[in-house]
Amino acid sequence: MKKGKDLVITKNPKSLFAESIRSIRTNIAFSSLDKDVKIIMNTSPEAGDGKSFITANLAIAYAQEDKKVLLIDADLRRGRQHEIFDVMNVTSGGYTNLMLNYKDNITLDKYIFPTKDKNLDLLPTGPMPPNPVELLGSENNKKLLEKLKKKYDLIILDCAPIIGLSDSLILATLSDINLITVSCKKTKMESLERTKKLFDQSGIKISGVIVNKVPTSTKGYYSYYYSNDYYGYGSKS
Repeated sequence: MKKGKDLVITKNPKSLFAESIRSIRTNIAFSSLDKDVKIIMNTSPEAGDGKSFITANLAIAYAQEDKKVLLIDADLRRGRQHEIFDVMNVTSGGYTNLMLNYKDNITLDKYIFPTKDKNLDLLPTGPMPPNPVELLGSENNKKLLEKLKKKYDLIILDCAPIIGLSDSLILATLSDINLITVSCKKTKMESLERTKKLFDQSGIKISGVIVNKVPTSTKGYYSYYYSNDYYGYGSKS
């Protein structure tokens, strides 16, 4: 596998995809004018929708705005941000160990790594835990995120797929913006409806839907779901 191949916004900044990602960043800014956005989470209905790919490029887009950004790989089931950014995912470090061992005076450098992209740090998953839900919902995680919010301008969470798992809903309660990535011609409307129902039942608002893998020949990129509060931007991967 070619290292960095997923980081299209860095390797081809003038591409249609890079412009799509920057447009998503702009749309988020317009949709949140009245609040201070510190945490953005991205999930998907199911695996294979490209959420990690989209999240990685979106994190770079924010870092390119000269924001100090932390990307947290919160997919404690099958996280791959360390592979995308070619960063070590050591068994003694990562998000899981940081949550487990968190104290107010903990040294973060052991767990968080700089990437090759300016202003962007990565907190990889660490070892896969037997109890992701308990860790993500712990007081340690809440305290950790509060500490990180003081250190970074923006935190972006790459979360596990939502259908069948509670991980993303837990993190959505701690996030300011909640995004859903779906895949053109793959994600079924029933899956998106089910995702919306899960959020509604938890009393959590979905901020936007990102449509991934839209063919470049498609003329209309914006797709609205349920209400005008939802936006989707097509991007090819």
